[in-house]
Amino acid sequence: MASVRGRRSAMRARPSGARLLLAAGLIAALPWAGLAASAQTAPASPPADMKPVPVESAPLAPPPGTPAPPAAPVAGPAPTAETKPVEAKPAEPKPSGDAAGTPAAPPAVVSPPAGPAPPAATAPGQPGPGQASALPTLVPAPADPANVDEVMLAAKPAAVLAGQASWDDGFKQLFETFRKIGAELDKAGIKAAGRPVTVFVETDDMGFRFEAMVPIERAPEGRSELTPEIRFGSTPAGKALRFVHKAPYDEIDSTYEAITAYLDAKGITVKDAFIEEYVTEVKETSDASLEIYVYVQPK
Repeated sequence: MASVRGRRSAMRARPSGARLLLAAGLIAALPWAGLAASAQTAPASPPADMKPVPVESAPLAPPPGTPAPPAAPVAGPAPTAETKPVEAKPAEPKPSGDAAGTPAAPPAVVSPPAGPAPPAATAPGQPGPGQASALPTLVPAPADPANVDEVMLAAKPAAVLAGQASWDDGFKQLFETFRKIGAELDKAGIKAAGRPVTVFVETDDMGFRFEAMVPIERAPEGRSELTPEIRFGSTPAGKALRFVHKAPYDEIDSTYEAITAYLDAKGITVKDAFIEEYVTEVKETSDASLEIYVYVQPK
């Protein structure tokens, strides 16, 4: 049977960058820190007839060993040594500080631990790889793809383009042919009515001759061809055995070997031509979701 070669690509994952976590610290100031620097020295002995006058500047720093006097009340809350929990109730920020106007250190902001990232959303309605087309196949899908089933093919109108190719270039040649047929059908305003079909008319060690077919609803009246290259014809008809190939196109030789073994075991003689119907969209020879119906017709 034929040998089909394809290309395979490898994907390499790149390592992601590391994240750097930063920690913040809280520096607490003493309630009377900084007052000593701004204090002024009082005169040693004031005159006897002078009465004390209130001083509006900051009080003197207490001598060593003397307990500090309580700070004068000021607008806003005075800083405390121990940290109190912050209420959830929102409040307008108010200025805080000691009597000398030294701003209190801001509380440290602790970020919550990062949780796992949510899964990426999948676009609704987007078909997955290998999804079957809405176009019908020559016969309904089998109940069990692993079984060989006997089917009856009914002839359907089709646009047909004949060609030939080597085994190495067969995949590329076939699907370029299908694209050409589809483009000409679009120009003529004719819609496809089924999945693409290839009839392998003749094969040898070097290559094969084929007829590529795209089923349509009906051929235009009075016309036998779509273009000088593409004619109107019909798909194969009659009794057939259907085998299902669900694997990359690169591996289709194994399916034909299984078909040959089955026919030999059953003693079934078939026509030289064999038929492939492409149930799913074919994009590359290594696509594992590819599904093909292979038909052989007994003599």
